[in-house]
Amino acid sequence: NAAAWLQTLLMGTTIKKLFTRLEHFLATGFGSGHSPVAPGTAGTAVGVIIFLPILNMPISFQLGFVILSFFLGVWITARVASDMGIKDPPEIVFDEFVGIWFALLGVKNLFLIIPAFIIFRFLDIFKPWPISFFDREIRGGWGIMLDDLAAGAMVFCLIQLYFWFPRLIS
Repeated sequence: NAAAWLQTLLMGTTIKKLFTRLEHFLATGFGSGHSPVAPGTAGTAVGVIIFLPILNMPISFQLGFVILSFFLGVWITARVASDMGIKDPPEIVFDEFVGIWFALLGVKNLFLIIPAFIIFRFLDIFKPWPISFFDREIRGGWGIMLDDLAAGAMVFCLIQLYFWFPRLIS
């Protein structure tokens, strides 16, 4: 239950690392990755909220933000996963941030956020090819980040197809 989870979080070293080590704070999505239920979904939701104001910026800014965040993510997720001694800890959700940010690049219609969110989570959970390749074959921060980037890229392509397909067949 939530009370037991909060007590464990507060009693352990997790909360200390979360607020004293910047890479833990970022990698766990400002703590959202410590959600007792569906940490990846919680992290993705926080990622959407963070990206909403960025959607008002020019596409070049959005793309630069995602690229810089990706490379920062490779570094911080590798450090935190190593510190935790786990290949891809569920608490690390910075990869979900970057994946959903890639999916939402250039989105002007805010109604597309919900289907993008649902499809991204579906792809991240079930990991069809090529997402499964990155998850299985690439190690460290690169592997942690690349599977979510691939899921985000697939959602981005679906959104673009949604807008371009009617023009192609008319």
